Amino acid sequence: MNDVASDGILTREKILEAAEEVLRRFGPSKATVVDVARALGVSHGSVYRHFPSKAALRDAVLERWLHRITEPLEEIVRGRQPAPERLRLWLEQLMAVKRRRALNEPELFATYISLAGDAREVTKAHVDALIDQATRIIADGVKSGTIMAKDAGVAARSVFDATARFHNPAHAGEWADPAIDQAFEGVWALLKAALTARSGPKRR
Repeated sequence: MNDVASDGILTREKILEAAEEVLRRFGPSKATVVDVARALGVSHGSVYRHFPSKAALRDAVLERWLHRITEPLEEIVRGRQPAPERLRLWLEQLMAVKRRRALNEPELFATYISLAGDAREVTKAHVDALIDQATRIIADGVKSGTIMAKDAGVAARSVFDATARFHNPAHAGEWADPAIDQAFEGVWALLKAALTARSGPKRR
């Protein structure tokens, strides 16, 4: 068996693409590095030269999948809308991409959730990246005076936790509920009121 892919040089990206397809076909419990190598037309040793273990390969596949969630959100983070509006758009996009994946490709979504359960560091890094994005939006709002928060990071974590039902895969079974959007509106109304509330005059 050759040590290069049939269409040229074997790269990390080609391996990850093949691994994703193998996981899609066989699931995380049955997919092996040998399956990935076979799909690429190379020896499994060639794959191991890029990834030292099966766990490392699976973590990289998960990182790639999660990056597809965070990357498009950066455009919203860097937008010019007022911070409260931007924060809502960010939440809506986060919820939409998770919901599409869960409802349109339930088996593949379940595969990645399984991978996430075995890759706590990768999952934590993903959550940290999302909270960092929310923190930057809130910090912009504090700077412009459109959001009232003593600590942007604490506020971002609170927003993330308060909306977990709408984007945390643990709640994916609820996302097909027709009332889910109305539920989000209620939570968002409370969050917006808290984030934009201004202190009244002090009593003497």
